[in-house]
Amino acid sequence: MRFLLILLLCLPTWLHAQKSQVINSLPVKSNILQNTQHIAIYLPAGYAKSNTQYPVLYLLHGAGGNYRSWLQDGNLQHIADSFLQASKTQCIIVMPDAAMTFYLDNIHGHYSYETYFFNELIPYIEAHYRCKPDRRFRAIAGLSMGGFGSLLYAMHRPAIFSSCYAMSAAVRTDEDIIKMPLADFRRRYTTALDSIADTDNRITPFLHQNSILYLAEHIPDSQKQLVRFFIDCGDDDPLSKGNALLHILMQEKGILHEYRVRNGAHTWDYWKQSLPQALQFITQAFQQL
Repeated sequence: MRFLLILLLCLPTWLHAQKSQVINSLPVKSNILQNTQHIAIYLPAGYAKSNTQYPVLYLLHGAGGNYRSWLQDGNLQHIADSFLQASKTQCIIVMPDAAMTFYLDNIHGHYSYETYFFNELIPYIEAHYRCKPDRRFRAIAGLSMGGFGSLLYAMHRPAIFSSCYAMSAAVRTDEDIIKMPLADFRRRYTTALDSIADTDNRITPFLHQNSILYLAEHIPDSQKQLVRFFIDCGDDDPLSKGNALLHILMQEKGILHEYRVRNGAHTWDYWKQSLPQALQFITQAFQQL
């Protein structure tokens, strides 16, 4: 009875120690972007009580979203808690805010989001949080525009990440880009391209430098096995064609990847089902030698 009483008295403290922590809005001053960025961070259970270093997942939002989207719409804290506790794994999850940059640097250098991400955001996270500063323990994932961003960053800088999980990624062919209505094209790419006229040639060297299909087509042999890729897209998603073409191209080029098509559309219901699978894939990559 005495042991049981002690256990009951200690239980609330133990449960509190095991609870994850979410920082909803952390301001990060950016010299590159000349503003203050805001990010959200998930710290796993026990972070505050330990001296442990943790792997890091950078989780990117989609178009029209922001750094809080995964928390508010994606139920991230509950899903991450459930998966990490069951799998006995842990990681920090960083959710940045890219607005409508498509995670790109501006063509004229006016707003260089990709440069900020690598030159300021990652160093800031690794300086202020107990991260394992090694590519093996660094991953990237995202949905829609964020799926594009995760693929783009993993292909641009494969020495930075061990794995990349792209959900419903905004992968488009040159033909898709040409046929896109001007209003949609401007909404997506004005931040990267500045002014856009109806007569402008959309297929440019800048587009190819930032095209997932072009990058996969021209990936050097030495980089084909560096990053573990996972492409995940619903069968009713309007972006399913681009994702399927990327899978076929990766197969032909011998790029290490997994590809899954599940029942679903371009919705949060689909992405919330994807998140545990993404965490499983990513944490497995963290554990590989």
